[in-house]
Amino acid sequence: MKPLVLLGVVLALIGLIALTYPSFTTNQTKDVAKVGPLHLQENEQQEHFVPPLLSGGVLALGVLLVAGGLLRRE
Repeated sequence: MKPLVLLGVVLALIGLIALTYPSFTTNQTKDVAKVGPLHLQENEQQEHFVPPLLSGGVLALGVLLVAGGLLRRE
């Protein structure tokens, strides 16, 4: 498989996944206090959003790379 086509497929899949799931949540555990053998921790959740315009652009770029890789003559 040509590298250009492979890169296009990967980008198209990333764009499609980002359009399907526009937000995702990450968890971060922080140490709040440490007293002897006792550890107090806080679990903090952060939600991140991927703009639909960016997702669509990545998808379109992937499709263009696949088409360009398949139509390119060697």
